[in-house]
Amino acid sequence: MKLVVAIDSFKGSLTSLEAGQAVKEAALRLHADTEVIVCPLADGGEGTVEALSAGLGGELVTVTVTGPLLQPVDAVYCHLPDRHTAVIEMSAAAGITLVQPHERNPLNTTTYGVGELIADAIRRGCREFIIGIGGSATNDGGVGMLRALGYDFLDASGNPVPLGAKGLEHLHTVSCEHVLPELSQCRFRIACDVTNPLCGPNGCSAVYGPQKGATPDMIEQMDRWLKRYASLAKTVSDTADSDYPGAGAAGGLGFAFLAFTKATLESGIQIILNETRLEDYMQTADLVITGEGRLDSQTVMGKAPIGVARLAKKYGKPVLAFSGCVSDDAAVCNDYGIDAFFPILPGVVTLEEALDRDNAYRNLYNTAYQALRLFTL
Repeated sequence: MKLVVAIDSFKGSLTSLEAGQAVKEAALRLHADTEVIVCPLADGGEGTVEALSAGLGGELVTVTVTGPLLQPVDAVYCHLPDRHTAVIEMSAAAGITLVQPHERNPLNTTTYGVGELIADAIRRGCREFIIGIGGSATNDGGVGMLRALGYDFLDASGNPVPLGAKGLEHLHTVSCEHVLPELSQCRFRIACDVTNPLCGPNGCSAVYGPQKGATPDMIEQMDRWLKRYASLAKTVSDTADSDYPGAGAAGGLGFAFLAFTKATLESGIQIILNETRLEDYMQTADLVITGEGRLDSQTVMGKAPIGVARLAKKYGKPVLAFSGCVSDDAAVCNDYGIDAFFPILPGVVTLEEALDRDNAYRNLYNTAYQALRLFTL
């Protein structure tokens, strides 16, 4: 029997590959001659760097960069030197988890550190980039990132505008004069699963601003400033389209990539599935196993397990899923390719006990073993 295992991380307890290894051990306990292929899985958000680094043999690089509130942070990205490729999560440098709740204010937070990560990778010879842009603390339209790459954003007096969304209020001129020359050779694949435009009632300020600390007044101001920023961007870029689906991702970082770099916005899970060659392994599989920390109705909205299930059904393969917990509405997953799913908790436990790495590994192993016994019958 051949199993293909691609499980998203159980956040707070197991990485993607640790979860896959638990299932692999259970399968081999049943039948030692079972062929088990474990593929790393992520959806372009948290865990993408770690998953692709482990799955593709990359090296993890740690760089001290400017954090969202201008404080230094140690950010990690994946370097694939043989492919001249870097895998970066913007949240490593400008994520909302780097900002304490009482400090969250998108007027002050910047994406400058994201640009520093890209610049470091360029210096290491990278010209291909995979960048996940979920979980941002920012609403600066990507101006911070672009400044770190050499773009100039100036006020009416010719001085650099302040970092953070508040700098957009003073923006008067955009200049490409000092851009890193290597940037023109770089190609960016942006893992983006939202379709919000840059501005308006469905734009980044209105939809995502509140969770980043924006008040109603801030939202109105930032939206107005971003509209002017988009107009100025058109003076130097033919691809500056503020209405493009996804332009509003990560507080306008999607717009910055589209307007100022050679970038495409793609489904995060599709990028991962393509990079790990999961489809190649599935074609000869007898069973596909996937999962994530929590399975619910939101899982079908482009999350990693459904991406795996859809690919498996392309070849008529049965699909099992394991998760830390399931919600009452998780049954909808059965309509999207997951034939059966199993929560791994054996009984009532505290959250701390459930998230303990050793407990989670053992619970997943035991659940997989029992489920696979039924399948082999």
